[in-house]
Amino acid sequence: MTVDIDFTAFFDTTPSPYLVLDTDLVIRYVNPAYLRTTGRTRRDLIGKHYFDALPPRPGTPDDPQQNVKASLSRAVDSGKPDVLVLQRYDIPAPGRPAGFEERWWSKIHTPLPGPDGTVKWIVQRAEDVTSFFHSGRAGQLGEEFTTREKGLAAELYARTDELHRLNRELLQAHARERQVAVTLQEAMLSVPDLNRHDNIAVRYLPATTSLNVCGDWYDVVDLPPDRYAAAVGDVVGHGLHAAAVMGMLRSALSAVIRALPSPAQALEVLGLYARSVDGAMAATAVKVLIDTRSRLIIYSNAGHPPPVLLHQDGTCELLDKATDPPLGAREHHVPRPQAGLTYTPGDTLVLYTDGLVERRDEDIDAGLARLTAALRADRTLLPDQLADGLLARLDVAEGAPDDIALIVIRL
Repeated sequence: MTVDIDFTAFFDTTPSPYLVLDTDLVIRYVNPAYLRTTGRTRRDLIGKHYFDALPPRPGTPDDPQQNVKASLSRAVDSGKPDVLVLQRYDIPAPGRPAGFEERWWSKIHTPLPGPDGTVKWIVQRAEDVTSFFHSGRAGQLGEEFTTREKGLAAELYARTDELHRLNRELLQAHARERQVAVTLQEAMLSVPDLNRHDNIAVRYLPATTSLNVCGDWYDVVDLPPDRYAAAVGDVVGHGLHAAAVMGMLRSALSAVIRALPSPAQALEVLGLYARSVDGAMAATAVKVLIDTRSRLIIYSNAGHPPPVLLHQDGTCELLDKATDPPLGAREHHVPRPQAGLTYTPGDTLVLYTDGLVERRDEDIDAGLARLTAALRADRTLLPDQLADGLLARLDVAEGAPDDIALIVIRL
């Protein structure tokens, strides 16, 4: 069976440096890895004689040009690959006329026959093993090692060195990406109205497997003169896409509640909007409106875990009388339910996302029981202390498999 393989694409993506010569030693192809290793461009190399494009450094011991020529000749004459181990072949230094850089190479010249069986091309794989040579390990390879074994040792060292370099670059890139993610999340969760509420504490903990940017969110909106609204929501997934969807839903709900100060109507509008946002389907949210004059809490829930009202005597009340499917779940518009209850000054209202209470292979009721028990135990604490205490008692202060958004309101 004939397999159609794009060999140019294969060599273009391989990390090893390769070039292809014809039997006149004219360079016909060079891959990106070779260009990176030698600091050359295709224009510098393609169509030029090998030793014109990469002239040996004058005065280099052991005449490297002759060694490379001999290896190429052996490959052509024998029709078999020829290995050139720990060959010094300095290359012109980019940007430094007449300057050279010391380089040591492990080269393999592989002949490729044409249709008539004679050698038509020579493939050179050239691994830069300069660091191996200067490490002192090269001198440890005595005569008991074959040329091939020495070459493998040099290439293995080069590969290990390359992996260390890539690992350092990945760590640096991860640190930069994480900082960008943190800055983005902080900007997206900015709540200007929160500065006027010393009775409210908020917390956000990203999932331990994420880049500190996820789909959970919280919001607090003042509705003068004597009302304010709070909300938490959860977008399915983690990462930058989930965060982008979160930002759109959060901003939309924040705007809607200012025009329609009814939690149910606000979630109705948000649900319709969610159907037009890629990735917003099945997102959940709960919205509460707190009227400080009438001491009334009005709420509506779109598929989200129920808020908890903690009374001063330690009893807890779940706000679960107005629960509806997640955002965008219904194809056609259906009015969402809304419920209300009164509170006593000094009570505490807690809104949260499922990462706070849900655990793998456990019913949600068990998580809610842990939450209410923790609230009872710390009910006398101020909101900031209570928020931290909840995270500690529920064993998520250092993060959890899912992200967590939390609002604690002392009414």
